[in-house]
Amino acid sequence: MQEVSRRADSPLTRWRVVVRGTVQGVGFRPFVHRLAERIGVAGGVQNAGGNVLVEAEGTRPQLDRLVEALRAEAPPLARVEAIETEVLPPRGESGFAIAGSEGGAPVAAIPPDIATCDACMAEVLDPADRRYRYPFTNCTNCGPRFSLVTALPYDRANTTMSGFAMCPRCRAEYADPRDRRFHAQPNACPVCGPALSFVDPAGRRLAERDPALLAAADAIRAGAIVGVKGLGGFHLVADATSERVVHELRRRKGRPAKPLALMAADAQRAAALVDLDPVGAEALASVRAPVVLAPRAASAGVARAVAPGLAELGVMRAYTPLHRLLLDAVGGPVVATSGNRSEEPICIDEAEALERLRGIADRFLVHDRPIARPVDDSVVRVIAGRPRLLRAARGYAPVTISLPEGQSADGVLAVGGHLKTTLALGVRGHAVLGSHVGDLETPEAIAAHERAAADLCAFFATEPRRVACDAHPDYCSTRFAEASGKPVTRVQHHVAHVLACMAEHGLDRRHPVLGVSWDGTGYGADGTIWGGELFRLRDGRAERVATLRPFRLPGGEKAVREPWRCAAALVHELGRAAELDAPGLDALASAAGPRDRRLVRRMLEGGVNSPLTSSVGRLFDGAAALLGIASESRFEGEAAMRLEAAAAGEPQPAHGYPFVLTDEWPWGLDWRAALEALIADRTRGASAGRCAARLHQGLAAAIADAAERSGDADVVLSGGCFQNRLLVESAAAALGAAGRRVWLPDEIPANDGGLALGQLYAAAMTDPREEKGACACA
Repeated sequence: MQEVSRRADSPLTRWRVVVRGTVQGVGFRPFVHRLAERIGVAGGVQNAGGNVLVEAEGTRPQLDRLVEALRAEAPPLARVEAIETEVLPPRGESGFAIAGSEGGAPVAAIPPDIATCDACMAEVLDPADRRYRYPFTNCTNCGPRFSLVTALPYDRANTTMSGFAMCPRCRAEYADPRDRRFHAQPNACPVCGPALSFVDPAGRRLAERDPALLAAADAIRAGAIVGVKGLGGFHLVADATSERVVHELRRRKGRPAKPLALMAADAQRAAALVDLDPVGAEALASVRAPVVLAPRAASAGVARAVAPGLAELGVMRAYTPLHRLLLDAVGGPVVATSGNRSEEPICIDEAEALERLRGIADRFLVHDRPIARPVDDSVVRVIAGRPRLLRAARGYAPVTISLPEGQSADGVLAVGGHLKTTLALGVRGHAVLGSHVGDLETPEAIAAHERAAADLCAFFATEPRRVACDAHPDYCSTRFAEASGKPVTRVQHHVAHVLACMAEHGLDRRHPVLGVSWDGTGYGADGTIWGGELFRLRDGRAERVATLRPFRLPGGEKAVREPWRCAAALVHELGRAAELDAPGLDALASAAGPRDRRLVRRMLEGGVNSPLTSSVGRLFDGAAALLGIASESRFEGEAAMRLEAAAAGEPQPAHGYPFVLTDEWPWGLDWRAALEALIADRTRGASAGRCAARLHQGLAAAIADAAERSGDADVVLSGGCFQNRLLVESAAAALGAAGRRVWLPDEIPANDGGLALGQLYAAAMTDPREEKGACACA
């Protein structure tokens, strides 16, 4: 807070207070009103641009208490970044009012959608309440934000609720400072608010309002797949206890094996489906209400087809009254997966859903409140004692991050990568990371990415001056950047992973770190496929100091889908290609026929369609195939997920397999001795899980060895491989024991969902006078 002189010519003084941060759409103005009345100061509060402006008049001690409380007692979802004060002449006024909003340039703070609060949910379930069974109940403390706001300031006229005029009773609540719905912009009731409809695939109305919800529940219980329009888009909802129904949903959606999210009526019933630690239970019950990944409970009672072959389930609680009422009526858990065909963006309006979900959903439960933009469900996993984001969406995104002083990316639009894409925008010294867009695999997804970019820029009234993208020349996001007509900053994929974590934690260019960036694949600066990289970052420059020993990917992308090819390449690199049918390699022999193995061997010997890779993700794939854990990956990361699950099910060994750090530059992380030991263990009859556990421990020890050699005190772990709980916790323990400080992504995904933030930070670190079309960190 700016220091204010304590001299005053009058017993009364007046302050103009500007509160910056996430302070709109979180109940901040009503909070200030109640605070002012409690302390006894006069004046008013209003939204101004993206800030909150307070003018308060009282004695100096009163104003001191007011400003102190603005930060200390702020609403739970508010994030106060700065409070600035200015002395004004006193006016001698009385009373305190909420004034109309002012315009002005918005700052980088958009509140995310949050779960319905306990008070509102109690009203929905109370037969004596006027909002009994009303699916769109909310108040100042809860409900939709990002999915319905169309512009700042956050007033009803700038939301998709603008077409619903409040009835007298709702208007009275909205105007009463003592009411929980004081200035709640989406405020509504059954008399004046949105309503439900139950329709068939042709759009014919079969039921309205509460009968529509009950009809949808009946259909789900009878085995139908129902498209449900929720907070930020459609879910495909089906009975999670029926193997037949879940298999049918997979067939129709074109999603043969990727895990499906589950929803239960409340946190208690969701928690019963999995084995949660206290951190996971807290995340599940939080106002953010994400999908939480946790081990399947023995008594879960849900179909194995929900997450075939995996030990974990993704569960969430009903976070709106609509979902709560529907789940109560169904009487059990449901699959609630994104309302789309695989690789497409989620649907957000009825017409779109009837078209794109034709042949998937049997019926639709819809409503007439427009959705301003798609918002998917967030996904978290508890790793190293904290819920770590795997997908940043509802409840978490958009997220605003203050960039270190002197490293402004104002006017820079970062467009992400190819998978799990998000976007980021530099606004007034901040980075705004948008909500999850998805994989840019289809024309629909590419179009959604372009709309999201336009929406983010329009929301902040920002015309990009520069576009940051991945260095991969063939990504759709790269082509989007090149077609923008703006100067382009290209950022190497794995450097962006490290920079994203640095940006989240406020580590500026002067803060030296060793960045460990491990993932599946990324375009390397030498044109090969990287994915097992260690960088030393100094003053905004990244130097590659170590890399996993390269091996080939026979068939290129085909090797990603068929991990036995990665295994064959590893064995070939060991000089043991002729032993593919030997004991210890029997899993590889059974994964592919003799003809395919001979073909792959010829490809490897001739280097035909077999690009080099240094990817730890592909190393995991190959190990999974060698151990008979997974010979194919039906979705990204399946083999590595199965390998981790096998390893986590075993007592952890004291020592891992040996990874040798070589002396050439950059240092090589040689995996050959580790793979020889793995094959030897397996030949002697060691379990696949035991071998997988020793592989994880060996990689963790290798990270600690590299940090010891580099001498760096701070180590950043980022990239898709660090969604692996066992790897992260083992590496963090080894680094901590050696006195290293470990930095992990918290509320930014370690996977490609964080790339846009890293790209933006790279642009902030780059001197445009030195830049020649590529980032200095590349």
